[in-house]
Amino acid sequence: MKKSSVVAQVALLVFAIIALELSALAATINTHRTTRTKSKHRITENARARRRMSRLRRSRAVYAHRRERRSRYARRHRSYERFYTSSFSDDISDGDITAGEDPVVRAAAVDALGNMNGTVVAIEPTSGRILAMVNQKLALSSGAQPCSTIKLSVALAALNEGLIDKDTSIRLGRRFRLNLTQALAHSNNAYFEAVGRQLGFEKVAYYAHQFGLGELAGYNIPGEQLGEYPDHVIPAKDGGVGKMCSFGEGVSMTPLQLGALTSAIANGGTLYYLQHPTTPDEVTNFQPRIKRQLNIAPLIPEISDGMAGAVAYGTARSVRVNFNEEEILGKTGTCSKDGTRFGWFASYANTTAGRIVVVVFLQGGRPTFGPKAAEIAGHMYRDLYDHSFFMVKNPAVPESTSSVQTTGATQ
Repeated sequence: MKKSSVVAQVALLVFAIIALELSALAATINTHRTTRTKSKHRITENARARRRMSRLRRSRAVYAHRRERRSRYARRHRSYERFYTSSFSDDISDGDITAGEDPVVRAAAVDALGNMNGTVVAIEPTSGRILAMVNQKLALSSGAQPCSTIKLSVALAALNEGLIDKDTSIRLGRRFRLNLTQALAHSNNAYFEAVGRQLGFEKVAYYAHQFGLGELAGYNIPGEQLGEYPDHVIPAKDGGVGKMCSFGEGVSMTPLQLGALTSAIANGGTLYYLQHPTTPDEVTNFQPRIKRQLNIAPLIPEISDGMAGAVAYGTARSVRVNFNEEEILGKTGTCSKDGTRFGWFASYANTTAGRIVVVVFLQGGRPTFGPKAAEIAGHMYRDLYDHSFFMVKNPAVPESTSSVQTTGATQ
């Protein structure tokens, strides 16, 4: 057989096999067009469900709008509130005059403050003696906005006027009410704005001056400055009397002024001139000097629950990070102005062995705020407790009032 005929036969065989494969494949393909059968069932909602879904869609839209608006505000606020003061500083106690201070209290205050940019003032409330003043340059300066610590003055003013008591609740929202104790513990601004507006500027200012704002708190303390309390209500665009009573807007208060007021609350109503002995002889011959008697003794129990609540569960609970053996009553404050944030804490230890007032004032940036000042005070109370400060009677407390000089007038 010729070679060409063999090749031809092989080619025919290959073509035959391919033809058989194609025919088998064609047999498996469905050439009919497939169509989806439409369901004859419709999902319907009753009128009540449709109304509910409509409300839900609207509420979601409103929520989304509010969330976006808050987000835009937060972005603007963050970009606007820029701080230019450091919260930390080294050697802040350089230049302090310490020869007449209590060495245990001084050491506790220095250790508690650490490298924070601030001051600690410790006062014996039954005499007005300054036991320690760390960073005296700042403590004796012109002061700063008191932030929420101004609420103590406003609360006492409203209580004295009979406007409220500790259980008087004020409606602050559709279903939101607070009483004085809760408002102090949580430092609620809306509550004190409402109280301030009801009091009016004249009464608010009168009591503020009675409590020592706008005047020297010390007696012959070199370098002490006045602070400032305005003669007129601040403009409405700045919040008016409401902001003055919730944030201390327009007010400049010194740590010594806040310490003197807190001491009067701690001792039952005596506003002492603060005195800072600078030598051991001045300590030996120390004589308390009364500026004026404040008619607040019946009112102190009305604010005590709120001040204790601040430490127990409110804005000053950071005290308890370091100390909870004795009862501490206090008030925090946080605000900012001109690129500086302020952190305040005014407090006193209510112990069976005696009382000590501790005022912490901080200035700086974001790490600075009221709860941090409260934490520093707690650290100081812990140190004092560990050194048995609350177990001995301080010899500077006068045995009788015969040695106490009254320099001022009665309220």
